Amino acid sequence: MSIRSPERLLKPTGSPAAPEPREVVAIILECHGRIALLKRSQSVGYDRDRWHCVTGYLDPGTTPEQQARVELYEETGLGPDDISLLEKRDQLILRDATSNPWRVHTFKAVTSRRRLALNEEHVSYRWTHPAKVSRFSNRVDWLGHVLDTAL
Repeated sequence: MSIRSPERLLKPTGSPAAPEPREVVAIILECHGRIALLKRSQSVGYDRDRWHCVTGYLDPGTTPEQQARVELYEETGLGPDDISLLEKRDQLILRDATSNPWRVHTFKAVTSRRRLALNEEHVSYRWTHPAKVSRFSNRVDWLGHVLDTAL
């Protein structure tokens, strides 16, 4: 996926109606000034072996904040008592390789618990300073834009 300017991508251009964006949440998890990067497993359908943040599809009838809490618990084992802050940030519009739009609801979450309990979507995690994310050469392409928006 590549980042485009928010909202401008959805304006009509005189061509056939653009598809409605799929909606997802992306959560940047912070602990003592470092952020968690999670390495995707082979069991997922996309971004295998790439460094990622906590993400998930927005389920129908669920608010972005509710979905962010679900994804945090499912992917890291962090429950409500482990999260001291969950703050909604701006939305981004991303385009995938076939130019389909994705609306990304970004969040910043803060925990003091460094040990995470990963589910099958991830094989490992690292806590790193945000300025050092660029050293992870196999990160997802859009991660820097989500970091810029969520931090």
